[in-house]
Amino acid sequence: MARAANILLVEDNSDDATLVCTAVQRTFAGIRVFVVCDGSEAISYLTSEGLYKDRNAYPFPDLILLDLKMPQVNGFEVLRWVRSQPTMKGLPVVVLTGSVLASDNTLAYESGANSYLLKPSSFEGLLKTVKSLGEFWFEGNLRPHVLPPTG
Repeated sequence: MARAANILLVEDNSDDATLVCTAVQRTFAGIRVFVVCDGSEAISYLTSEGLYKDRNAYPFPDLILLDLKMPQVNGFEVLRWVRSQPTMKGLPVVVLTGSVLASDNTLAYESGANSYLLKPSSFEGLLKTVKSLGEFWFEGNLRPHVLPPTG
């Protein structure tokens, strides 16, 4: 059983976001998913700006699931921004993308991704991916404590 945790899902495709949220709910009862639809919204969430200023309603995540190909601020830019924040250097960022391009994989890791996962083509595959992800990051992995930034 995974510990209670919060995931920030950064995904511009609402269908994919719904599938990921459903897979997490079916796999791990203690994990909550908060969804934002682009990179600029992710940065606002992480810095508690605007709509996201209430940390009780929008808690700081224990892990970010990040799509790469998004309008406005893309996933690579979010990765670089997160890694440039002293308080977020230890925050796990897992890329969840449909891109099989070796150049995207390389750039994601160079930008600070902790892992690079391909979006499965079936819901059963997504359930397996989410289960593995949760077991690793929330059960088996011991990582540094990450404090939310203060205003």
